[in-house]
Amino acid sequence: MLLKKKRLYLLLAVLVFMTYAIYRIEPYVRIQMNDDQLSATLLRANIDYAEIGYVQGSSRRMRFLQIGQDSTKPLLVFIHGAPSSSAWWLSMMRDSSLRADANLLAIDRPGYGGSGLGRPMTSVQEQAENVAAVIQRRRLPGQKVVIHGSSYGGTVSARLAMDFPELVDGLLLQSASLAPRQEYTYWISHPTSHWTLSWMMPSGINTANHEKLAHEAELLDMANEWDHINAKTVILHGTDDWLIYPRNAYYACEKLVNAPLLIHHMVPDKQHDLLYTAPKLLRRYLHMLLEEV
Repeated sequence: MLLKKKRLYLLLAVLVFMTYAIYRIEPYVRIQMNDDQLSATLLRANIDYAEIGYVQGSSRRMRFLQIGQDSTKPLLVFIHGAPSSSAWWLSMMRDSSLRADANLLAIDRPGYGGSGLGRPMTSVQEQAENVAAVIQRRRLPGQKVVIHGSSYGGTVSARLAMDFPELVDGLLLQSASLAPRQEYTYWISHPTSHWTLSWMMPSGINTANHEKLAHEAELLDMANEWDHINAKTVILHGTDDWLIYPRNAYYACEKLVNAPLLIHHMVPDKQHDLLYTAPKLLRRYLHMLLEEV
């Protein structure tokens, strides 16, 4: 009888864990959309005038989402974190004040959305090359470029500004992972990255796992490249960010010796997802950078 009760409790515990896991993972699965799903989402969000397109990058066919091609306005580029996609930026894309001040471009990073979903690209340098190819194709002659990178997208944005300084005029690094060994790694990332389990994981989660486990080496590779960044830069981070620790923001500030403008803002009592918890602050700094460039 006691053994049966233990088995029942174990089964209940497993069911509770699985229910919670599905609840946490489901939004990241839903955001990995094909073109038809993304078009339908844009229609529901009343931004069906956005263009969905593709550019052949240096090593990957890349999908983008763009609003506006006005040569008199700067180009504002959004680079998402992990696991995510360009659809994560829809609240920014439909903001009328941002659309009034800039052309908006959101890019699916390699391994997400329409840029080879489930095919990880762990080299941050290679990711930056592919993102740069999209910007170079979509940027109009003489157009200034402001980059907004969030979380792992901040890593790629920083590498982009290092390797293509002529392409980046303004840089907003939000909750960005920039310092080696200064981020939380879920214990489950290690076993689920092995081929025996990775096939069971949703494609976006699988990509994120591979990126996460290669991240320290990639950040170490970037450590001596920070002086190449010459863009006007804003560092924005929550003081209570338990996923990408606040030390990342201080590290970046120490490294950005050649940024002509550097603003470091630690947001009190905020955690990782500032897009949801401090959207007005993000927009304020984006407008400031758009004016500065």
